[in-house]
Amino acid sequence: MVKYFVTGEDMRLTQTEAFRELCWVDMVNPTDDEVDDVVEATGVSEDMIKAALDEEEPARTEFDEGNSMFVVDCPIIEESDSGDTYSTLPLAIIYNKKCIITVCLKGNPVLKDFITGRIKIFCDKPVGFILNFMYGNAKRFLYCLKQIDRKAHRVQSELGRTLKNEEILQLLDLENSLVYFSTSLNSNYKVHEKLSKVEAVATREDYQDLYDDMVIESSQAIEMCKIYKDILSVSMDAYGSVISNNANDTMKKLTVITILLAIPTMIAGFWGMNVVVPWQIQDGDTSTIWFWVIIGATFVLTAAVAFLLVKSMKFRPAAKRRQKKQRRTRDN
Repeated sequence: MVKYFVTGEDMRLTQTEAFRELCWVDMVNPTDDEVDDVVEATGVSEDMIKAALDEEEPARTEFDEGNSMFVVDCPIIEESDSGDTYSTLPLAIIYNKKCIITVCLKGNPVLKDFITGRIKIFCDKPVGFILNFMYGNAKRFLYCLKQIDRKAHRVQSELGRTLKNEEILQLLDLENSLVYFSTSLNSNYKVHEKLSKVEAVATREDYQDLYDDMVIESSQAIEMCKIYKDILSVSMDAYGSVISNNANDTMKKLTVITILLAIPTMIAGFWGMNVVVPWQIQDGDTSTIWFWVIIGATFVLTAAVAFLLVKSMKFRPAAKRRQKKQRRTRDN
């Protein structure tokens, strides 16, 4: 889809039917025919226009035959069955003496603000257009980072009550999103440095102020992303330790149960062998007293072993804590 906008006499954007001089060409996932039409009208090379149509295109700058291109990564929010997911997509801003061109695979919220007039821009001032977009893009990163932080806190509160695979996977998705954001923000920052060398930014005070604001927002987004990523990484490690401890406790209980069941099984195996054993009932002897003696001895022995096992598991940590406390007291 391709749309054309010009700055009207009232200093607002107005959509036009076809290409005009000093217009803004907004291209969202364009077809090959639309790309060919824009190439013919603007003189921009096809490679430049199609650069941002590759999802793996890195943030970069390119200057060729009067055409300047700035490719930056933009945050996107996608809906899924498990909730909103966050990732990035490249967006290219190309300008020359004829027009400004923006190219992306999906619609961009910052560009929508340009179209609706929430952010005032002029189609005949490409450097101001780029600065306003990058400033809005940095603020968009901050918004998405805050959303990720809120979602992480919500998932962690759920995990505090019960450990489920669903919540663990959600945290993993958020951690992956922060990795994408961190890489994109650092790449964008290098593009910002290249933009500072543009003559209009260096010479115009209003552009310099806008550039400084953009750098501040971008630096804040980079710092927030690093902090959130570190916190989430530590949380994932902590939940992994909790899961491991729970598994160890379960295995400990199963081991105790196995040991307790082995005692009566062992005794029954001894007295069930096809050989002479103590207190074996002889032919004609109807007494069953020794059967109950063996059953009682088995019960008593099992109970004694269970008591010792439970006592050792319950009081060993307390004993260790007392020993540590006594050593600290002696050291003081």
